[in-house]
Amino acid sequence: MITIFLVSILLGTVSGLIAGLFGVGGGLIIVPILAVVFAVQEFPAELVMIMAVATSLATIILTSISSVLTHHRLNSVLWSKVKYLVPGILIGAGVGAVVADQITGKVLRYVFIVYLLIVGVQMAIQFKPKPGRKPSSKALDFVVSGIIGLFSSLLGIGGGTLIVPFLVHFQTPIRNAVAVASACGLPIAIAGTVGYALLGNGVLELPAWSLGYIYLPSFFGIVLTSTYTAMIGAKLAHKLPAEKLKHYFSLLLFVMAAKLIWS
Repeated sequence: MITIFLVSILLGTVSGLIAGLFGVGGGLIIVPILAVVFAVQEFPAELVMIMAVATSLATIILTSISSVLTHHRLNSVLWSKVKYLVPGILIGAGVGAVVADQITGKVLRYVFIVYLLIVGVQMAIQFKPKPGRKPSSKALDFVVSGIIGLFSSLLGIGGGTLIVPFLVHFQTPIRNAVAVASACGLPIAIAGTVGYALLGNGVLELPAWSLGYIYLPSFFGIVLTSTYTAMIGAKLAHKLPAEKLKHYFSLLLFVMAAKLIWS
């Protein structure tokens, strides 16, 4: 337990820094690293991925609060848009936790591998979503937000990599799209975390110090540092060649995907 806690402190430092520097969710780093750490510590193989996903979502609650407050002070959050997206997100995130509980750990691992590869390719080619021609409807917002909530909860991410392209495509300025995505990350994390905590309750194979599928030593270790290093990363983004660094980061994502494939 102590070893995992110390590793999680380091993981929180790195994931927060990368999240702030590249504008991606910490789950992109947290989930694959935790999966490897849990496997090395001989957690039950079938629980490794779902515990990594659940723990990642739990950490996003605190980082999302910090991010939302920052964007709100800058008047970037379109709360009217958030209002239409949240209902679908809450439903989708709850369903995502149930789906993760029903499928095998192997299937969940390969779903995350596909996600890593997609984001890696996007970063390698410097993909930027193009604005569409008309705003989205309330019905479309509900359906798409439900799908985003489902996959975000299933993957243990805040949903920014999915929400931002959708919003930008339907004429939301990129600055506001990022802020709205941050605001939507909080209900995704809360709904998913509650779902994983309840669904894992009573699972006999879970290691000590688990709250459902959430492994508390990792949760506390990550949040202890990630919130602070995310702010440092955001400041470095204005000083370092972040666009060039994204190419190197995409290589890291491919390496992590390969590690998950062969683990």
